[in-house]
Amino acid sequence: MHKKPEILNRHMVAESRLFRVESIDLRFSNGVERTYERLVPGGSGAVMMVALLDDETIALIREYGGGVEDYTLTLPKGAIDLGESMRDACNRELQEEIGFAAREFVYLKKMSLSPSYMRGGIDVVLARDLYPSKLEGDEPEPLELVEWKLKDLPELYARDDFNEGRAIGALAVAIEYLAGRFDGTPLS
Repeated sequence: MHKKPEILNRHMVAESRLFRVESIDLRFSNGVERTYERLVPGGSGAVMMVALLDDETIALIREYGGGVEDYTLTLPKGAIDLGESMRDACNRELQEEIGFAAREFVYLKKMSLSPSYMRGGIDVVLARDLYPSKLEGDEPEPLELVEWKLKDLPELYARDDFNEGRAIGALAVAIEYLAGRFDGTPLS
């Protein structure tokens, strides 16, 4: 196993409403020194839900992505508020984004967003036993709920507007969990 590099120095380069840019000076075990910059998100983390409307159907949302300057299909997701449990954050985001709450949540995996450039990640959770319940969200416009059959995932993967890597990864892990080939942990 590789020895982690020694951190020689770290400092903030810039800060915005959502991120801080941190500079880290490192010395690797072979003596090479490098400066890395990374985004350091604020807050208490984030969640992405694979929400099963029934045993064969997932809930997607269509929302505007400022980074790609277009509307995309993705999974419901959002920040965990300060003092909020992961389960409560999942349930709140589902109600805000798709108009459903869930009775069952299974934690699947923490995924890194970009290990070279970001410290933060997102926790992937499977949500089942959904029922109608709506909360007002913070989105600038209503999100469109798009129902998608699990048997049609290859068609979803081929769509140009379904391009978010973390949503593709979350679905892959969820499919393995549903097939009994991947373990999850119930959230209580």
